[in-house]
Parts: sequence; C-alpha cells; structure tokens
Amino acid sequence: MILTKTRVALFWVLSIGVALVSWRFLPFGVEATMSFVAHHLDGRALALYTHIGLAPVALILMPLQFTARLRGHRPRLHRRMGRVYGLVILLAGVAGLSLAAGTTAGPVAGLGFAILALLWLGTTGRAVWLAMQRRIVAHRAWMIRSAALTFAAVTLRLYLPFLEAGFGFDIGYVIVAWLCWVPNLLVAEWLIRRRPRQAPVTA
Repeated sequence: MILTKTRVALFWVLSIGVALVSWRFLPFGVEATMSFVAHHLDGRALALYTHIGLAPVALILMPLQFTARLRGHRPRLHRRMGRVYGLVILLAGVAGLSLAAGTTAGPVAGLGFAILALLWLGTTGRAVWLAMQRRIVAHRAWMIRSAALTFAAVTLRLYLPFLEAGFGFDIGYVIVAWLCWVPNLLVAEWLIRRRPRQAPVTA
C-alpha cells in the first residue's frame, strides 16, 4: 500500500513538475531554455510554440483523469477535462509531427519522434471515441496507452542527461527519441493485460 501510494505520488509530482518546468521558455525564451529545439524557430515557430505550449497542459490533466474520486463525484468535469486533453494532444501532436520532420538530429531521431506523435494522436483519438460510445472499459485501456505516451515528456527529461553523459548529446538524443516512449508503451500494455477482465460499463 505504501509503495503504491509512493508510485502514485511520484507520478503526480513528475507529471506536474515537468509540465511547469517546460513553460520556462515563457519568461526566458526558447534559445536560453531549450537550445536543442531552437532551430525550429526558423520556419516552424508556430509548430514549436504550439507543441511546447500545449503538451504540458496534457501532462497536467493526465493524472487528474485517472483520479477515481473525480470520475465518481464530478463526472461532468471529468468529461470536460477529457475533451481539453484530447484537443491539446490533437494540436500538440500535429505540431510534433512537423517538428519531427524538421529535426536536425537526423532521420533516426526524426522517425522516433514522428512515430511517437502518430501513436499519441491515435491512442488518444481512440480513447475519446470509445468514451463517446460509452465503452468505458475499452476507453480506460486506451487512455492508459495515451498516458504512457504523454509521459514520454517526463522520461525524455529523465533519460537525456544520462545518455548525454554516456554517449554525448548527438547520439544520446537519437537514443532518447525512442527510449522515451517505447518502454512506456510496453509497460502500459503489461498493465492493461494484467488487469482482471471486467464487464463492459455503459453508463
């Protein structure tokens, strides 16, 4: 029980903490705070600001959407936040595709980030559609997948300093383009498959 509470608390702290830190570009500028993506300002500024401005919103909303108390006592608020979550991922995900195509880190990193963006859009879209169909059990499974990909923003920032120290930034950035989301998605699938089968919920 203590271990579970610790994991949940860490999930909340990392999600909200990374989201807030991501907005440091607002007072200090992209060049000073995110120099490794600053090249997108030349030609892809709108996509860059859309992605780095809206993706943290999804990161903040994500743990709230998994709060049983909110779902049970404030279902209307849960649905409204779910719509916002889906919308910001739609915008940030499309922007992410544009950034992946224009990355200077090379085609391997670009492909990793492009697949991440496509899966982020696809899993979230599927989760929203299932919620609209009142297929709640399936909706929750797809939300777990979506959340795992949203959490890539956290794992990227956790892994990159160690990869940079071990391999240098250029190689480390290519590795993290895949490492930030592939293990997350594998863990999500493991969590979904180990959950006991439940009867479909239609209300």
